[in-house]
Amino acid sequence: MTNDPRQALRQQLRQQRRDIPAAQRIAAAETLAENLLALPFADVSGPVGGYWAMDGEIALHRWQMQLPPQQTYCLPVLHGKLLRFAPWRPGQALVSNRYGIPEPDVDPARALLPEQMALVVAPLVGFDPHCRRLGMGGGWYDRSFAFRQRQPAPPWLVGVGFSAQQVPSLPVEDWDVAVDAICTELGTLHPEPLNA
Repeated sequence: MTNDPRQALRQQLRQQRRDIPAAQRIAAAETLAENLLALPFADVSGPVGGYWAMDGEIALHRWQMQLPPQQTYCLPVLHGKLLRFAPWRPGQALVSNRYGIPEPDVDPARALLPEQMALVVAPLVGFDPHCRRLGMGGGWYDRSFAFRQRQPAPPWLVGVGFSAQQVPSLPVEDWDVAVDAICTELGTLHPEPLNA
């Protein structure tokens, strides 16, 4: 995953995301939560993964506060080259990982495996109308959920971002793991069936 030709696009979209005014960000987080809660699979039971918004990413706090009681909110925890997930509520201890991102103060080896999650909401840098997600380029989500490429399996994966992060088309790499939906403050995209 080195020498990724998408790096210039990532830099441009990250700056565009950072330039969104604060009031617009707050309003976007509100409507994003509504769109996430309206997903056809939004009422799954079990652990659901979010993220700690950094670098202008759209915030998930409104969604987290409205989760149904059968769901447990989790944050990602780095473990080797994969993500694990640990339950977290506001006020609980956090530590900074090697990228400076806050994560729950737990032993990563005891955190939940990606396969144990019911739903995971992943940040994105960019996306296209075909529901392809462009991440930061580190491959964390793609490596962690690579098992979904062999056969469709839980958890549900949803990419989230601002509508301004949409681009006309993104190239697909062999390691890219498809998402089940992309939600923004303006609505939801679902992938087209392969035989469409």
